Amino acid sequence: METAETVRDAFDLTGRVAVVTGAGSGIGRTTAEVLAAVGATVYCADVRTEAAEETAAAINATLTDGAGGGPAIARTVDVSDAAQVTAVVQEAAEAHGRLDVMCNIAGTMVDGPILDLTEADLDTVLSVNLKGVLHGCQAAGRVMVAQGGGGSIVNMSSTAALAPADNVGAYAITKAGVLQLTRTLALEVGRKGVRVNAVAPGFVPTNMTSRYYRNPDGSIDEDMKEAVLKPMAKFAPLRRVGTTNDIAYAVLYLASDASSFLTGQCLSPNGGMTM
Repeated sequence: METAETVRDAFDLTGRVAVVTGAGSGIGRTTAEVLAAVGATVYCADVRTEAAEETAAAINATLTDGAGGGPAIARTVDVSDAAQVTAVVQEAAEAHGRLDVMCNIAGTMVDGPILDLTEADLDTVLSVNLKGVLHGCQAAGRVMVAQGGGGSIVNMSSTAALAPADNVGAYAITKAGVLQLTRTLALEVGRKGVRVNAVAPGFVPTNMTSRYYRNPDGSIDEDMKEAVLKPMAKFAPLRRVGTTNDIAYAVLYLASDASSFLTGQCLSPNGGMTM
């Protein structure tokens, strides 16, 4: 019989170790916060050192407040460099004797139609959104298999991979690649007890998506923000855009024992936009 205790235990990550790329802001930051809140030791990896440190400091501040949860460690990592990704994964595993969760969330975007896409711009998004995820999958997958199995890899895709949209073709290509990478790796490491899944968010206001309503000086144009978000919300059956929490809780489910029979799948919290 399931009880309040067994249900809580299914989502509890106490004593487990996680690496989150892109943890400096947006979905990555909230994911790091959520995983730490349920007990995981979280390595907050981001190409922006200060942003990674801010995330880790905020998480660790909750520990001093007596709120419970796991600690956070900030690391500077450029996911386009396989050696840097491998280094943080190995550090986490060696320091704690295990690696339980790998969240490949770091991403970037280049706008514009396919006919105007330059090779340089394509290389930029491929190096982060696809190769960066591959590097995380390889580094974490090798550790998880070597430690005798067990572990969950969660890759960040996008609804852009599920339905075409104007001017985000390069981004969509990489996110579609992430889905196939997820399925293939899940097949290859499943017999070792390692699970690999993806999350494909709908539109979520983050630093990356704020380019649609950001002023040249970096400030947010609130009127433009409303003009962008309002039609996005109307397009979704739930009549709202997503939040970083919506996505982070989907990641938590995939990272936890609650999803122990789930691999090679894609969860798409998008308000019903691609049902």
